[in-house]
Parts: sequence; C-alpha cells; structure tokens
Amino acid sequence: MDEREKLRKFRELDDAFAQALRELDKSSPKPEPEAEEVPSQEDPQEFERRLRALMADFQQTDTSVDTLLRTMLKLGKIA
Repeated sequence: MDEREKLRKFRELDDAFAQALRELDKSSPKPEPEAEEVPSQEDPQEFERRLRALMADFQQTDTSVDTLLRTMLKLGKIA
C-alpha cells in the first residue's frame, strides 16, 4: 500500500471516529461545523461496516480502539 493510499485510509478512519464521537455527544447544544457535512440519518449498520473495514485495514482491535477513545476523552482531546 503506497503512502497516498495509507493517508486516504487514515482520513476515512478519522472521519469514522469523528462521526462516532458526534453520535455519542448528541446532547451538544450546537453541532460542530463538520456535523453539518455528514448526512443526519446515516445507517448505523453501514457506519459500523465502514469502521470495521478500516479497523481491519489498520489491524486495530476493538480493545485498541476503545483504549484510544477512552484516552482521548481522559486527556480532554475529544468531548
């Protein structure tokens, strides 16, 4: 896999994480600017399928993704 393909896949993974975080933070009074670009009624099964495909491409387990998100929350990097 060349560097351009790795970067594209990383961006897809980043977008998937951002979407997951927005889903978790539905209580936010004002949507983030990125949230307006994402379809509001995205199919949860499609989202999970895309996320799992990216996790497989980057050889990431459920546990490693969970640890990453918990660490980012703890450090205040995400809401």
